[in-house]
Amino acid sequence: MYIGRFVVVGPKVGAYRVSSRSFPNRQVTRRGDDTLTVVPTADAEETDNPYVSYNCARTAGEGVVVGNGSHVDPIAEKYDRGYPARDALVEALHAMDYEKDDYDTPRVAGVVEEDAGYIGIVRRDALVVREVDEPHIVATYEEDDPRAFEFEPRTAVAAARTVYGLDYEHAVCAAGVHVGEEAVSFGIENGEE
Repeated sequence: MYIGRFVVVGPKVGAYRVSSRSFPNRQVTRRGDDTLTVVPTADAEETDNPYVSYNCARTAGEGVVVGNGSHVDPIAEKYDRGYPARDALVEALHAMDYEKDDYDTPRVAGVVEEDAGYIGIVRRDALVVREVDEPHIVATYEEDDPRAFEFEPRTAVAAARTVYGLDYEHAVCAAGVHVGEEAVSFGIENGEE
């Protein structure tokens, strides 16, 4: 089944996966200590599509913001300025709305904290943001309403590998995050190299 791009969010651990039929030549790279970015690979065809490259994970506030597009940055900025995680998600998702592409692609995002998680989606027909105390998944297609999801990795690297390996079609790359007592860690899975 093809569910597109998706996030899995819970307390302590979360992940984001790029799944794509249209732009498969992408990878996750690390930018500094606090950001993971989706970028085209060296062999990717040039495109002016604004939805191909973006920050997909960024430390902010008391955790990490994960998501499938440019809305990750305004969520992180609001969260850093002291907005509660839920409010940062609601405001940024509402302001940016779904992607204005041929598919009206939803924006999905989440905030992973040590003791809580927040997951959200803005679709053409709804804006949904929930606090979660166990892992939940939400995706751009098919799985477009947050639901509880069995997800047991305990590290950022394991989270990235786990979502990359899930049995959904067209895996491209993945990012994992872990929020501990004193540190945030990132994991990257770019598939076979």
